[in-house]
Amino acid sequence: MTDPLSESAQQLASALRSHGWRIVMAESCTAGLASAVLAGVPGISEHHCGSAVTYREDTKHCWLGVRLEDLEKHTAVSDVVARQMCVGVLAQTPEAHVGVSITGHLGPNAPDGFDGLVFVGSTIRGAAGLPDQVQVERVELTTSTRGERQQEAAVRLLRHALNRLASA
Repeated sequence: MTDPLSESAQQLASALRSHGWRIVMAESCTAGLASAVLAGVPGISEHHCGSAVTYREDTKHCWLGVRLEDLEKHTAVSDVVARQMCVGVLAQTPEAHVGVSITGHLGPNAPDGFDGLVFVGSTIRGAAGLPDQVQVERVELTTSTRGERQQEAAVRLLRHALNRLASA
């Protein structure tokens, strides 16, 4: 029996092959876990461009163009930042067709209301070559330990990407 993370990666790889598309990721709280598991699928190199692990706020700003004022106003764990992360990583990767992002608090010591909260974003490159059709999903993780939450968040990122491809 396969675990949900590996199964989600296999399904996403299959969908990417079917579309003939390439994906790029911007990962914060998952620290590259989704990309690492996807990279374990044989033959994925044609469809997986990579992942920008942007754990710190300044890295989000410098690498992905997330606005400092939005980080200050909304925090890194927000719809606004997840949106800018997926748009920014897709803009930095001309060969990719879809960009996905995740940002969140896995705990412990998260501020009130943020413990186990993640935002997953995605965008598809539009006809003009620019990021288009941005979608962001707010997810409250159901697991309790940091390690479990990181895996659950990575699954949510891969499934979000899979759902975007299914609707494209």
